Amino acid sequence: MVQYFLMDLNILMFITLMKYKKLMENIFFDKSKLKYCGENVIIGKTVRIRKPEECSIGDGTIIDDFTYISCAIDIGKNCHIASNVTISGGNGKLTMGDYSTLSNHCSVHSGSSDYSKVSIDIPSAPKEEQFGGETKEIKIGNFVTVGAHSTILPGCDLPDGFSCGAYTLLKENEYKEFSLYIGIPAKFYSYRDVNDFMKTKLYKKYYGIK
Repeated sequence: MVQYFLMDLNILMFITLMKYKKLMENIFFDKSKLKYCGENVIIGKTVRIRKPEECSIGDGTIIDDFTYISCAIDIGKNCHIASNVTISGGNGKLTMGDYSTLSNHCSVHSGSSDYSKVSIDIPSAPKEEQFGGETKEIKIGNFVTVGAHSTILPGCDLPDGFSCGAYTLLKENEYKEFSLYIGIPAKFYSYRDVNDFMKTKLYKKYYGIK
């Protein structure tokens, strides 16, 4: 009798654990369908990824709740995408290096309408009626910090060590490594202090300094 009771208890515990695991899974997409998902990746339960089969996420990266991703992404190691970030662009793509961050409410667009011309490039229009707009890959290097509420437009290439203050508008342009930009549109403000960074193993690893 005790044996059957223990068996029933084990079955009940197993069912409870499975239900708990299901509750902890993402509610908007199937994580197992990601093109690649590294080790120790944390993705918030309310993150929405529309095309998981086109998305690669490196080891140790964290994507916080309420972030929305509708285009292809290739995210490196130990990155942080904060809450309420939007990454869009239809057939575009975002490539992000290692140890980089997009702060809260950033808006990243690898595809955009051309506001100087009449175009129909909205996803709700039938394919045969769509025309205009632009799609360009966005590249973010290693050790990049994008301030809260900033906007990144198609074709941006943000080099290693780049940073920008909150509410910065980043258009396709040439940007300097390890520099701080601010404003609408983004303007060079200063070089970043790299003295402490140069003493780290990461600096030596990435930049070959012995």
